Amino acid sequence: MTAAVTPPSVDLSADEARRVALRAQGLLGAPDRRAGVRGMLRRLGTVQLDTISVLARSHELVPYARLGPVGRSAVESAYWEGGMSFEYWSHAACVLPIEEWPLFAFRRRKLRARGHRWHRLAEGERSLAEVRKRLADDGPLTATELGGAKNGGPWWDWSETKIAVEWLLDTGEVVCRERRGWKRVYELAERAVPDELFHDDLDDGECLRRLVAQAGAALGVATRADLADYHRLLVAQVEAALPGSGLVPVSVEGWRETAWADPAALATPPRGRHRTTLLSPFDSLIWDRPRTQRMFGFTHRLEAYVPRPKRIYGYFSMPLLAGGRLLGRVDPAREGGTLVARHAAFEGPLTRAAKAVPAMADALVEAARWVRCHDVRVERTTPAGLREPLAAAVGRALSA
Repeated sequence: MTAAVTPPSVDLSADEARRVALRAQGLLGAPDRRAGVRGMLRRLGTVQLDTISVLARSHELVPYARLGPVGRSAVESAYWEGGMSFEYWSHAACVLPIEEWPLFAFRRRKLRARGHRWHRLAEGERSLAEVRKRLADDGPLTATELGGAKNGGPWWDWSETKIAVEWLLDTGEVVCRERRGWKRVYELAERAVPDELFHDDLDDGECLRRLVAQAGAALGVATRADLADYHRLLVAQVEAALPGSGLVPVSVEGWRETAWADPAALATPPRGRHRTTLLSPFDSLIWDRPRTQRMFGFTHRLEAYVPRPKRIYGYFSMPLLAGGRLLGRVDPAREGGTLVARHAAFEGPLTRAAKAVPAMADALVEAARWVRCHDVRVERTTPAGLREPLAAAVGRALSA
């Protein structure tokens, strides 16, 4: 049953909603450099992990977009050292602040009740007991150190050990405390999670209310579907949690549905400097395609898994954020000390697209310097007539 909704008392223009969202995501206003990567993680609540690495891995690109050229080793240490975070299933496989451990008790209980995910244990409790003992005696360990992650087939052909440790991860007996060489490092939760957080005391309703409130704060303004997508909840769960979440209904120009906003996001007008940057395709500003289309008028699609002949923009095209808008995208690559813009595609007709050339050049050069490339080469643009202007603008930015 759908809960009664108080009529919105706040009306936001489309531009105001976009600015509220950008500030909530840490992309409008002065970055909190003192809080650094850990502060950014607490603000966003979840940062998606992914195996693809072009400029860098996605969880490195997210703080880069907000804080500028943070050292990549500093990003890793901020995530994993000192027990400040853990990896779990949120929007996808994500790194989360350790304070959110209790909030996922609802998901752990649901998995325990179902009894399996997609793999099933052949030897059941015996395999689980063996993993528990190894971690108790020798942990923290990777799946390889536990006895092997795969049976020798494709990536999903997991070994009995891998199935067991992932099941213990799903259900909360084990925590992924870091990635080492992109392998999960497992530890017993009782040792990895601080005592004051190591509990499943929150009932499902309280878990969901807090997660919806956290998503609302991270998004600034959002529909029910937006809120659900952030931590992969059901819309029905969001519906039930909204009355106790502290979020307030608002009306946004051009949005068909009632939106919900964090009152703190409405308390002061969003002002400050807009960040000019390239965004990971898995950045939480844009990972929800319908929201990205609704808020920015921008069609976002990762083409890494699209056959090469069918790609429009490229393997790992990164949207360009400038002036609070998404002005285009670029498919980057690295060749030695050169960052290659294999395809820089701008939004709109030539006259409008040309205005975004300086922003694209600045973003490319900043990204190149961050990954220690000394040169940038532009191979192709859409519209095609902007290749030479972009190359010239890149040259000026490199020499500045």
